[in-house]
Amino acid sequence: MGSLADPGELDAVYPPPSFDEFQRQTSLMTSCTLLWKELSDHFTSLEQDILKKSEALKAKIQTLDSQTKQSLDVLEHRETSMNETLSIALQKVVENKKAAIFALNEGVEQPEVDDSTGLLLKLKSFCVKMDSRSFWNFLVMKKKDLDSLRVEIPKALGECVDPPRFVLESISSVFPEDKREGNNERNNDLGWACVLMLESLIPVMMDPVLGNERKLVTPSVKDKANEIAEIWKKSLDERGGIENVKTPDVHTFLQHLVTFGVVKDEDFDLYRKLVVGSAWRKQMPKLAISLGLGDKMPEMIEELISRGQQVDAVHFTHEVRLADKFPPVPLLKDFLKDAKKAAAAILEDPNNSGRAAHFAAKKEQSAIRSVLKCIEEYKLEAEFPPDNLKKQLEQLEKPRNEKKRSPAAVPANKRTRASNNGPMPPAKAGRSTNAYVSSFPVRSPPHTQYPAAVPTFVRSPPHAQYPAAVPAYAAPPAIYSNRSPPYPYSPEAAPYPGTPVNYSPYGGYGNGMAPAYQQAYYR
Repeated sequence: MGSLADPGELDAVYPPPSFDEFQRQTSLMTSCTLLWKELSDHFTSLEQDILKKSEALKAKIQTLDSQTKQSLDVLEHRETSMNETLSIALQKVVENKKAAIFALNEGVEQPEVDDSTGLLLKLKSFCVKMDSRSFWNFLVMKKKDLDSLRVEIPKALGECVDPPRFVLESISSVFPEDKREGNNERNNDLGWACVLMLESLIPVMMDPVLGNERKLVTPSVKDKANEIAEIWKKSLDERGGIENVKTPDVHTFLQHLVTFGVVKDEDFDLYRKLVVGSAWRKQMPKLAISLGLGDKMPEMIEELISRGQQVDAVHFTHEVRLADKFPPVPLLKDFLKDAKKAAAAILEDPNNSGRAAHFAAKKEQSAIRSVLKCIEEYKLEAEFPPDNLKKQLEQLEKPRNEKKRSPAAVPANKRTRASNNGPMPPAKAGRSTNAYVSSFPVRSPPHTQYPAAVPTFVRSPPHAQYPAAVPAYAAPPAIYSNRSPPYPYSPEAAPYPGTPVNYSPYGGYGNGMAPAYQQAYYR
């Protein structure tokens, strides 16, 4: 049995490393250990990231599968409901056709229009016979009954054999081109009637089974609506271009697109310019949503702010819920500052020395009223207490109120004769509640940049809502909300100086009750 090796012999064969070599080997082992740990952590992290991405991808696939199934179910429901829809629609057409033949053959006596019931019967009598010309002539003479018209017209249109065609024929004398002879600016103001007809058609076109998911409009009528839209676009140059086209024309055009669903992606830039140019109209924020401009709303709001239309920007902001990005209170305060500066500039202008104080006070009053309306409508009292603004408004209105109470003032119910060399007060028509009201602002005299005297405007009565018989409309994104009260338009945003702050709800095409629709519904 061999003996163990002598340590001395082992040292001779395997000499021990030097101290430096020992340190080098130790350092190398430490580096390897650290590198191994770093690589291990890296691969562990990659594995966890891959697992997370895999889980996220699985969730997306599940969501996509669910959405696909939901879409297929909707399509299947639309397909299976087609027969029922066509059956109901055909039955309605047959009934309306029989009623029209009976009315034409029997010569049904025209009802007297002395109340809402008589108004509805009168409207129905035109619709049953598809007498669009008489319907239109009757409508434009009944602007004073706007509330009743807004309620009754959808009911009457339901009696038409082809309601969409009837509406297109009714407004054809003024839209897309005014074909009347001898027209002037006074009788040109029929945009309110066009918009009323187009809005009233929407609930009538709803599918009886699917509601607002599908419209009952024939391909030929839709092609005609698209042709009309193209004619209007081609006539823009004749109307003065995008910058100068009249707001009632713009409103009618945009409402036409939304009602008949003839919005085109390639025209989005045109729609955006038209909406911004008429942003002071109450319905423009909601129209913009229905036109598919929701993604462009932030840049539209920024453009309005840059143009000094902060109040309009606030309305657009709340429509798309961007108040966090565009806080309303600073915008309203900037608007008041701009109005005060403009009023000061009016006072300093030598060309307006005679009525400068009147113009300046009017401008500030309009601005304050607009801001107060925004504060009330959007519940901003906590952030922007309105008490100081109300006091300022009272101070600005004091001179006018004192002048009205002055004994030297001419009584409102007496008209001084021109033969007595006295002042001639406004004519009776200007004081009548049924007087003609133009929705076009008065242009300023060419020698000054400040507004001319604000004309007398007669407010239309408050809007009534559709009756319960009218179908409900889809949830947001909505257009023409019937919940929020009408708000005044920004005087800074008007196409011409002198635009009044409070337009009548439909004389200025504001509509507090018209239906709400989804953006996808019009595409």
